[in-house]
Amino acid sequence: MSTKTLFLNTEVKNLVSLNQAWHYRIIPSRIENNTLLLYSDSTNNLNELQIILGRKIELVNITTEDLEKLLNTHYQKSGVDVGNGSNQNGNYRLNINDDRFLESLIREAKDLRSSDIHIETYGEKCRVRMRVDGIMIDRHKINRNEYPTLINKIKIASACDIAEKRLPQDGRIRLQFSGNKLDIRVSILPTLYGEKIVLRLLGTDASHINIDNLGMNSEELDRYKLAVKKPNGIILISGPTGSGKTTTLYATLKLLNKPTTNILTIEDPIEYTLDGINQVQLKEEIGLNYAETLRSFLRQDPDIIMLGEIRDAQTAEMAIRAALTGHLVLSTIHTNSSWGTISRLIDMGVPPYLLSGTINLSVAQRLIRLLCTYCKKEEVLDNKLLPSGYSSNNIKTHFVSTGCPQCNYSGYKSRKAIYEVIDINSDLKEYIKANKTDILDYLKEKKILSLKDNAYAMFTNGVTSLDEVYPYLIS
Repeated sequence: MSTKTLFLNTEVKNLVSLNQAWHYRIIPSRIENNTLLLYSDSTNNLNELQIILGRKIELVNITTEDLEKLLNTHYQKSGVDVGNGSNQNGNYRLNINDDRFLESLIREAKDLRSSDIHIETYGEKCRVRMRVDGIMIDRHKINRNEYPTLINKIKIASACDIAEKRLPQDGRIRLQFSGNKLDIRVSILPTLYGEKIVLRLLGTDASHINIDNLGMNSEELDRYKLAVKKPNGIILISGPTGSGKTTTLYATLKLLNKPTTNILTIEDPIEYTLDGINQVQLKEEIGLNYAETLRSFLRQDPDIIMLGEIRDAQTAEMAIRAALTGHLVLSTIHTNSSWGTISRLIDMGVPPYLLSGTINLSVAQRLIRLLCTYCKKEEVLDNKLLPSGYSSNNIKTHFVSTGCPQCNYSGYKSRKAIYEVIDINSDLKEYIKANKTDILDYLKEKKILSLKDNAYAMFTNGVTSLDEVYPYLIS
């Protein structure tokens, strides 16, 4: 039996609750001839288990180490109690009737360093999943008859309409417990079998964010700091949703925030609150969009303006106008690379000569999962594992993920950003005017590291796995 590859389907797993699994140290395997096979490191509780579970039991002995792996993989504990045991079917479930159930669920998510909580239904199956380090993990099963109650409780807490079940809704929940202030963005979506809710956890405390600790190497950090200290121009950070762009922006604002500067931001949502900075929440339903707010900002005597995102030509035009009139503008944009940002803005209708005269810096970033330092394992590197164009001549070994209690047997713990930082100098300004799309040779000549270069460096340095960086190496 391989503990790493054991798959438990929902029906078998639900025969044993989380509390029962840990108390009796058992893992359900399968049902054969009306007998439930349980993995365990002890055979002392056979009779008691047969009475509690109400069926014939057969215990299969495994090592304590293997059992610990299975328990932490399939019955993870969060460090907080969010359930009321098991029901008659053995399902471990949220205590929907507890007035503090939402707080308990949020505490669990915080303990796991989760960014999002997904509450969803598929016919008779209802579940809670959480996104941890960019990966979705199952946390709870919910009884179908309790699912509408859970949805309504969250709707009430987020000031949404409980009678509306046909249209998407958005809301917010603000919680404070154990000295933590949390702003939770709620998104409700009608699906085939019922409404799905996603809770995005937004921390309001930005004290832990520091530009020096985000992942840039010393050369990239020097280029970045030099560009953001210019009195005017545009700083753009690109990447997909969830790549850490907003965190980089807030770290930059903390660096620039001084009593002598007037900083205004327009955001959707406001993820952190910063003293000394005037922050505006986007409200498109009443006409408070990026372009209109930016137009008002220019009458507020700002030194620095932060736009949550450049989404359209009108916003791009206003950002260019703000930079031309002597302001420093920070924003994000969805593109695949630093230079791809230039092409995107030109496609939006920004004239190349205006863009070349205003943009100071273009940054692309991604988040890479880090191998758990407690359990990563060193192996000989097979050259065949590397994508085309890479060789293992310089590295003979690499680290792979294994899994341990410290990382909930995922093999990874935490994430770190990789960057591609291009300062727009006089040479690149000419490239922009000529609408040149390929500058790879120029970047190599100037020794500017790409996302691919930085991803490969993390792999060769042993802080992440080949599996984690492979998509970047072949892009």
